Amino acid sequence: MGTALVYHEDMTATRLLWDDPECEIECPERLTAALDGLRQRGLEQRCLCLSACEASEEELGLVHSPEYVALVRGTQTLDKEELQALSKQFDAVYFHPNTFHCARLAVGAALQLVDAVLTGAAHNGLALVRPPGHHSQKAAANGFCVFNNVAIAAKHAKQKYGLQRILIVDWDIHHGQGIQYIFDDDPSVLYFSWHRYEHGRFWPFLQESDACAVGQGRGQGFTVNLPWNQVGMGDADYLAAFLHVLLPLAFEFEPELVLVSAGFDSAIGDPEGQMQATPECFAHLTQLLQMLAGGRICAVLEGGYHLESLAQSVCMMVQTLLGDPTPPLLGLMVPCQSALESIQSVQTAQAPHWTSLQPNVAPVLSPSTHFPEGRSLPLLAESSMREVAEDALSPLLDGLCLRPIPPVCMAVALTGPGAALALPPGVLHQEGSALKEETEAWARLHKSLFPDEGLAALGKILCLLDGILDGQVRSGIVATPALATAATVDVVIQRCLSHGTQRLLCVALGQLDRPLDLADDGRILWLNIRGKEATIGSMFHISTPLPQTTGGFLSCILGLVLPLAYGFQPDMVLMALGPAHGLLNAQAALLAAVLRGPAGGRILAVAEEESILQLAGTLAQVLHGEAPPRLGPFLTASPEEIQALMFLKAQLAPRWKLLQVAAPPPGPCSPVA
Repeated sequence: MGTALVYHEDMTATRLLWDDPECEIECPERLTAALDGLRQRGLEQRCLCLSACEASEEELGLVHSPEYVALVRGTQTLDKEELQALSKQFDAVYFHPNTFHCARLAVGAALQLVDAVLTGAAHNGLALVRPPGHHSQKAAANGFCVFNNVAIAAKHAKQKYGLQRILIVDWDIHHGQGIQYIFDDDPSVLYFSWHRYEHGRFWPFLQESDACAVGQGRGQGFTVNLPWNQVGMGDADYLAAFLHVLLPLAFEFEPELVLVSAGFDSAIGDPEGQMQATPECFAHLTQLLQMLAGGRICAVLEGGYHLESLAQSVCMMVQTLLGDPTPPLLGLMVPCQSALESIQSVQTAQAPHWTSLQPNVAPVLSPSTHFPEGRSLPLLAESSMREVAEDALSPLLDGLCLRPIPPVCMAVALTGPGAALALPPGVLHQEGSALKEETEAWARLHKSLFPDEGLAALGKILCLLDGILDGQVRSGIVATPALATAATVDVVIQRCLSHGTQRLLCVALGQLDRPLDLADDGRILWLNIRGKEATIGSMFHISTPLPQTTGGFLSCILGLVLPLAYGFQPDMVLMALGPAHGLLNAQAALLAAVLRGPAGGRILAVAEEESILQLAGTLAQVLHGEAPPRLGPFLTASPEEIQALMFLKAQLAPRWKLLQVAAPPPGPCSPVA
């Protein structure tokens, strides 16, 4: 299974036939720019390419009224003046004689993508479509949208495949009120939207776009609105929204399918969004979503009106869906105060409906106390903000950060029974070894723990590690001799530092102590998950208890591990499994999977031979790019787990800003002026 790309050139046939500054940005070049970008990068050739077919009127009727479908059908025979007159009856819409055909192709593309993913023909994919859909309502076009592509796709997945839990992630910069209205009372669809809101002063100017709109009736809690009240939100703000709102909800919801309303007007340079998030950020957001629903992601293009930014962002998403390493995120990971206030307002509104967002899980930090180094956003006039965005865009896109794809996706150095394990296709079994003299020199650090048979294993480990450090291998799994895990970890750390690694993240599971002679100079962030005590040796030496509940484990990963990892921005991750680590396969796999993002997939997992027999297969799958297995039923974190997390976050947040949560603004959900 691979990544599907659904498209049809006929969707470039519609364009504005009269002067309308509001609508002229929705143009055919949006699709051709995105497709050209995919072709230039060689990404289209790697996808399963499907030619879109028109949706039937019966399929349109899953969401839209017969009268509205008939009205749009009738536009095929209208002249220019009649089309313009009809368009004026709707908000920010234009019709063209080919609108009905193109809009049916857009819906059909979304349905074909869902069919491909849910039948196993593809694992994930993107439908490149226009017109967009998320503003369209049952009997009304709205905001360039004619038929609601993603809403129809969700209804189709429910009706044809019997799905009971679908997550829709709408990262377009405009609120997808059409999707919200359609599923407002439906608990089978969890709709998450972030959008430029500015306290109701930005289009579509709706109070129901605010955080307090949580759904109606049985659907309460299944509408999640995150309003951005300032422009200029960047990578750190988007990551904070995912880590502190979307992902906790999504893991608790346990979706069977993820639909993405993939609007890239939320990226840097776009005249509509005026945000600062880089194209690379969308690679990381995509990879985080791949932790859900077994990786079944169907993305459908929505907005995006700066052609270069749109094309780059689409490429970032597709290469991540294909399994390529995520590019590095540059700059400090410091969310701005306005973003954190918005996040806190969502947590407050949703806490009655979701255990994972209840307020005792995370401390509330006062912005006046804990933001001395925080980022603030200047209040600029719209024209000035556009100039700033354009000035910032060119160097960012010219220097788009791409990690070269290593020739070997993954290698293993296993000994004993582990050498015979069945592993995913393409995984290299490390046969070579470091030079004997070099291996012996490193072994002298812990001579008593590396007998003769252990030297052979250490030689293989060093050879595989050099492959990762030299960019020839992306990730690896190694088995250590009995009782030599700690010694091997020490050797690996020293080898990385001597090789010039600037930032090494070490995540140790189980009874593994941090090597005593490590300098606390900021090059190594050591996080130990074990025992029952939460302790902080320094801002780079942290120990947290191993949670025993799924809720506690997820809170630890999303609320502590990932914020630390993204804040640290490591060159590489060392994941060490110590004796009696007590992790289930699914927990270890999830941890490995989420750690792929911050370091671009450069992970070395180390474990004793006995443990590796149980974990190697699952770890190999997730490090190879597959989705982690399901954790199991969501169980609420225990009071002890919550207390440990609260303690650590309160102590660490002044240094690691992605851990912070600001106090909510006064008077949430006040009426729009």
